[in-house]
Amino acid sequence: MPHLVELENIYKIYHMGDSDVHALDGITLTIDRGEFVAIVGASGSGKSTCMNIIGCLDVPTSGTYRLNGREINNYSNDELAEVRNKMLGFIFQQYNLIPKLSVIENVKLPLLYAGLPEKEQRQRAMAALERVGLAGKAKNRPSQLSGGQQQRVSIARALAGDPSVILADEPTGALDSKTGREVMLFLQQLNREGNTIILITHDNSIAARASRIVRVTDGRIVYDGPVEGDEIVAHGHTAGRGDTKEGEA
Repeated sequence: MPHLVELENIYKIYHMGDSDVHALDGITLTIDRGEFVAIVGASGSGKSTCMNIIGCLDVPTSGTYRLNGREINNYSNDELAEVRNKMLGFIFQQYNLIPKLSVIENVKLPLLYAGLPEKEQRQRAMAALERVGLAGKAKNRPSQLSGGQQQRVSIARALAGDPSVILADEPTGALDSKTGREVMLFLQQLNREGNTIILITHDNSIAARASRIVRVTDGRIVYDGPVEGDEIVAHGHTAGRGDTKEGEA
């Protein structure tokens, strides 16, 4: 069985005047079904570029990207959009909900784009809202919800399409620490239910909630392994018990 996500010698190079900037500098990475992986790095490390390529929001300058065994380097924009819609679920820092739409309409949106019948859209959206404990808020507008509830709506939207991979980009960045912990506990529960989750974050205490850490610095992977063995290279010290357990009380 192929790896679910496979990046092979991926480069992403931006031309800035007379110089080239290597946002990704030869990344090789595999992620299998059912994993919960945190891609961690400081601002400018390349972690967001990595997410954009995994999420088919960008394409590499060179190298090979396979998703569920399909090589998608040369896909057209329309083909990439189809992959995003059918195989990927996104959770963003700022929720990306449409204010004028109700909660259920926001959750249904990707299903509408996928061309599903209205009845199936509604059934899937309600099932996803039930999973995040917000079925009773289906008719509310996003502005009537707390930040944590809005993030759970965005999680429901990601789940509704039954994606192969859930990409969570700084999902706690706009939340207070207590609500952020609740969201991370929910993502851990989704992973226990079999969902593959790729978390993008700069926060070591949030990354420690995953089961595997991939640490990126200057466009290169400097650590790939279990949370317990992670060395916080950028800060020059080993992630001990205090780092790993921060925010878990």
